[in-house]
Amino acid sequence: MKKYIVLTVLFALPICAYLFFASGVNSFAKLPTVTPNIKELSDWKSLDGEKVQMKEKITILGFPGSEMLYNKGDAFNLDQKIYNKNREFTDFQVVMIAPEGTEDQAKQLKSELSGISDLAVWHYVFAKPEEIQAYYNSLKLVGKLDDKLRTPNVFIIDKDLNLRGRKGKNKKGEDEYKEGYNTISAADLHNEMSDDVKIILAEYRLALKKNNKRKI
Repeated sequence: MKKYIVLTVLFALPICAYLFFASGVNSFAKLPTVTPNIKELSDWKSLDGEKVQMKEKITILGFPGSEMLYNKGDAFNLDQKIYNKNREFTDFQVVMIAPEGTEDQAKQLKSELSGISDLAVWHYVFAKPEEIQAYYNSLKLVGKLDDKLRTPNVFIIDKDLNLRGRKGKNKKGEDEYKEGYNTISAADLHNEMSDDVKIILAEYRLALKKNNKRKI
């Protein structure tokens, strides 16, 4: 009996801690779905030649556009505030969808970021402009891509290909909507996005621990 009590405490405490600290900004008990069942990535070419997929991964999805070096501060903010803190989670990744012809920019940017981070799970995939626009449109978001096929926002995609954010009434009964997180704003990443990513990770850790308990 003691064994099960100890195991329960060990399993529950990390989850409770995550939810407690995440509750500082996010007033939702569970991060809502903004757009369900988004499309999987096509067989677009990646920077390293490997196939990149989002299914069964927790993905931070971005659209850096055709001038990613000009806006490289977005990538540095994302790296420091979100990626570096979560990259060791087994199923976590960052995926950037960029226009064909920007491969050299992506290589240079990854080279600069590699000086401060291990970018093993930071991917770039490349598509034609019309393909990027069509894919973004399929996400059914309020925000739009600019004429460079860029948005400073990044998006949380769960393992079941649902775009997650804040939608509906929170615990306080207030209407809240947030579909993406502004990489220009270190505060937005450090506070709101960091909290929301913690909740997503906590969901999957809890599910994993429940599955492991059943096997004991």
